[in-house]
Amino acid sequence: MWRLCKNFLLFLREEKKWWLIPLVVIFLLLAAVFVLTGNSVLAPFMYPVR
Repeated sequence: MWRLCKNFLLFLREEKKWWLIPLVVIFLLLAAVFVLTGNSVLAPFMYPVR
């Protein structure tokens, strides 16, 4: 996992794609919210019934 992160950061540095960092951070935060609230009280509000 750390090798993947290191390669990704090296890619960003070489290709000057710094705008990808906030996008990746937002995706990671959203993933953490979904994982942490999957079995909690917030679950009904995240997945409303039609």
